[in-house]
Amino acid sequence: MKLFTVIKNIWSIKELRQRILFTLALLLIYRIGTFVVLPGVVPAALEKSASNRSANDLLGLINVFTGGAFDNAAIFALGVMPYITASIIVQLLGFAVPYFQRLQTKEGESGRKRLNQITRILTVAITLVQGGGYLQLIRSIPGAISPEIPDGLFWFTNIIILTAGTIFCMWLGERITDKGIGNGVSLIIQAGIIARLPQAFVFEFQKLFGDNKPLLFFLELALFFVIVLATILVIQGVRRIPIQFAKRMVGRSGSSLPTAGARDYLPLKVNSAGVMPIIFAQALMFLPATVIQYVSGTDVNTGRVHMFSDIYSLGYNLAFSALS
Repeated sequence: MKLFTVIKNIWSIKELRQRILFTLALLLIYRIGTFVVLPGVVPAALEKSASNRSANDLLGLINVFTGGAFDNAAIFALGVMPYITASIIVQLLGFAVPYFQRLQTKEGESGRKRLNQITRILTVAITLVQGGGYLQLIRSIPGAISPEIPDGLFWFTNIIILTAGTIFCMWLGERITDKGIGNGVSLIIQAGIIARLPQAFVFEFQKLFGDNKPLLFFLELALFFVIVLATILVIQGVRRIPIQFAKRMVGRSGSSLPTAGARDYLPLKVNSAGVMPIIFAQALMFLPATVIQYVSGTDVNTGRVHMFSDIYSLGYNLAFSALS
């Protein structure tokens, strides 16, 4: 009941209500864009290719982050991933290049604006490269491109559409951050992940009830709820480091006298890095198997490469833990 009371109180505040509705409207626009297919692409061929591909690979991870837009060959197929890549590159340059260090630490608001401008320009460059690779991946799928569209026109129009789609997603994230409830880019990624959650629940429901295991389904729901609570507990957890310092009182004569020490706390988050190390570790684990599969044609389910695709193997979990 307390949860519903909190939600009611939040909804009664006009500004918060407007921000929530504004955020939901922009997320709805993003979800609609994930179903708009690029011109000249045959969706049926893409669905067949996606069904034959393993979900535990790098392309499957990208498809999860984009809410299925990657497999749909939608105008938002790349999502905000190029923007995140550009942001990481700019942050890393801040540790190595003096110019970026000066922008981050010494030039204040003007430096942050300059860094944002550089990040956007770099996002466009990365999107052009990744968009070209994505279109080449579509061309490698038999029957994925309509024979009626010329090859040059297919490349020219779709590379522009993919770039515009990524810039638009980035703009949506910035608008949510400024006029919505904040953390726009993270919310866009979260919306893509959550969008596939009902489908996963329905699949699991049909599978377990079809095997006459309804109790196992409800057990999985309970475990899912416990895992979500534990994750929130770890992310929100703060370790309070006590700090004690001397406090002085100034009298009427202007002289200062030492008094009892004041006590304060330094809050340190238990998990300050969040889920980003896990995401990058998972991407790095998928990368070798993906490269080997598409370069040499080797089956990732056989040989030593199997370690990088089998999430239940000991080698995979040891390497994943070390990268995290």
